[in-house]
Amino acid sequence: MYDEFSDPAGASVIKFEQMLKTDKIQYFDAQEFETITQHYLDNGQNNMAKRALKLGLEQHPNNIELLLVKSELFVFDSEFSEAESLLNLVDQLSPQNEEVFLQRANIYSKRKEHQEAIAMLNRALLLTEDPLDVWSLLGMEYLLVENYEAAAKYFKLCLKETPLDYQSLYNILYCFEHLEKPQEAIFILNEVLEEHPYCEVAWHQLGKIYTQTKRYEEALSAYEFALISDDTFTGAYVEKGKLLEQLGRLNEAIENYQIAMQTSDPGGYAYHRIGVCHLQLGNKQLGVNFLKESIHLEPHFEKSWMGLIDFFLKENNNEKALYYCKKGLQANEDSVQLWKKNGEIHYSMKHYSEADYAYENTVALGNYELESWIQWIDSLLHLQEWNKALKIGLQAREFYPETASIAIRVAGCYHTLGKKDESQYFNRAFSKDQSLVAQMAHFFPNLVVKS
Repeated sequence: MYDEFSDPAGASVIKFEQMLKTDKIQYFDAQEFETITQHYLDNGQNNMAKRALKLGLEQHPNNIELLLVKSELFVFDSEFSEAESLLNLVDQLSPQNEEVFLQRANIYSKRKEHQEAIAMLNRALLLTEDPLDVWSLLGMEYLLVENYEAAAKYFKLCLKETPLDYQSLYNILYCFEHLEKPQEAIFILNEVLEEHPYCEVAWHQLGKIYTQTKRYEEALSAYEFALISDDTFTGAYVEKGKLLEQLGRLNEAIENYQIAMQTSDPGGYAYHRIGVCHLQLGNKQLGVNFLKESIHLEPHFEKSWMGLIDFFLKENNNEKALYYCKKGLQANEDSVQLWKKNGEIHYSMKHYSEADYAYENTVALGNYELESWIQWIDSLLHLQEWNKALKIGLQAREFYPETASIAIRVAGCYHTLGKKDESQYFNRAFSKDQSLVAQMAHFFPNLVVKS
C-alpha cells in the first residue's frame, strides 16, 4: 500500500492509481502529471511513468514540461531520433529553453559527439540562472575529450560555489594529476581547508599528493589532521599505514591497518598489508596467517595469493608454493600473474607438460613478456615437441623480431625437422653470439652456425 505521507506526490499518485483501477478517466493538471511521472521514474517504475505521461499529454498535448519529460525518457531508452523530434517541437513552442539545450547536449554526449555537446552546454549556460549543474556537465565533457585544462576550469567554478562538492574536488584533482601539476592541486586543497579546516577528505587527498611528491613528513601530518577531523576515516588510516610501511616503520604501519579494520568491515587489503609487514619483520607464521585470512575474506584478492606463493618459493618449498598457486587459480582463473607463476614453478620442477599448459594460458590472457615465450618454447623443446615449439617460436618472433634468443630456437626447430634452408636464414640473428649457441647445445647438438 502506498503511503501518501511519505512522498509529496502521495495524494496525486493515489488518485492516479485509483483511476487506473476504475477505468474512469479523471482530470489532472499538467503539474500533477509531471509530479506523478517523476515519482514513478524515481522509483524505477518506468512503465508506470510512461503510462502517466501518455495520459498527461492526451489531456495537455502541448505542455512544455511534459514534452521535455517524454523526450528525456526517449533519451534514456536510446531513442535519440524520437527525442530530437520532440525537442524540435518544444523549441518551436518555447524558443531558447535551457532544458532543450541540456537534453541535446546529453544526446550528443551519448553519441560520443562531445564537441557538439559542449556547444549545446555553452548555449544553455547563456540562458540558465543557476550555472552550477551546467559547469559540472561542461567539466565532464572536457574530461571525456581529455582536455584537462578546460575541465579543471569548470570544476574550479563548481568548487568555488560549493567548496564541499567532493565530486568536483576529485575531478579537479584527477585533471591536475594528468597535467602533472601537483602544486596546483595542493593550492586547491588548501583553499578548501581555509574555509573548512576540518574537511577530512581534503586532508586525505593532500596527504596522498604529498606522498606522491615525496614530501613524507607533510603527508603524515596531513593524514593526522584527516584523522583528527574524523577518527573513523578508514582511508586515512590505510594511506598512513602504506606510507609508514614505505618508510620502514612497520610496527606503526601494522597499528594503523589494525585500526582501519576496526573502523569498517575488515577487508582483504588490510589483512594483506599486515601480513606483508609481519613477513618483513621476520614474523613468518603471523605473516602467513594474515595472508590466509585475507584470501579467506576475499578469495579473488590476487596479491595475497601471490604473497603466499612468493613466501614459500623463498623458503624453497616449491610444493607448497604450487599448492597455493593452484588454489589461487581456482578462485582467479583469468589471472595472468598466477598462470605465469604456475608456469615458472612447473618449469623449475621439470613438469614441462604442465608448464606448457600454464604458459599457453598466460599468453592467451595477454601476457607477451619475452621470458614467458622463452620458457614456453623451452618446455616444448624438453618435451621434443618440435612442430609446436616452432609454431610458438614464430608467434613469439612477431613480438620480438630482432631477438636472437627467439631466433636460435626457431632455427633449431627448423634444423631438427630437416628444414636446413630455413634454419640458416635465422642464423644471421645470432651467428656472432657463441655463448647463446652453447646454451642451446643440449637442445640442438647438431645445429651448425654459419656467419
